[in-house]
Amino acid sequence: QARQAESGGGLAQPGGSLRFSCAASGFTFNTYGMSWARQVPGKGREWVSGIYSDGSDTYYANPVEGRFTISRDNDRNMLYPQMNILKPDDTALYYCAAHYSDYGASSGTGYDYWGQGTQVTVSA
Repeated sequence: QARQAESGGGLAQPGGSLRFSCAASGFTFNTYGMSWARQVPGKGREWVSGIYSDGSDTYYANPVEGRFTISRDNDRNMLYPQMNILKPDDTALYYCAAHYSDYGASSGTGYDYWGQGTQVTVSA
């Protein structure tokens, strides 16, 4: 059974940073593109960033470009989203997601597996 366990969420001050980790299991991690998505109450999930299955390319949504990074370790089946220069608008429930295709990870389409989510709150 495919599973992704996120960790690293919590409370941060504006301008601060948070580093996350997503531990994947139950699927062949190094063949899946991976992404990071978020959702606020009353709105749909928003794709934030994505990374190719081999880690060769990364993609970011405009609101987070230059502030967030994403990386992966295929030997450990781990995804590492990093959030910097946090803003109150970044407050959301954040999810790791797996995509059968790299295109899906780069564009926020074709989701196959979701994590359970971790809450991020940015407030002074």
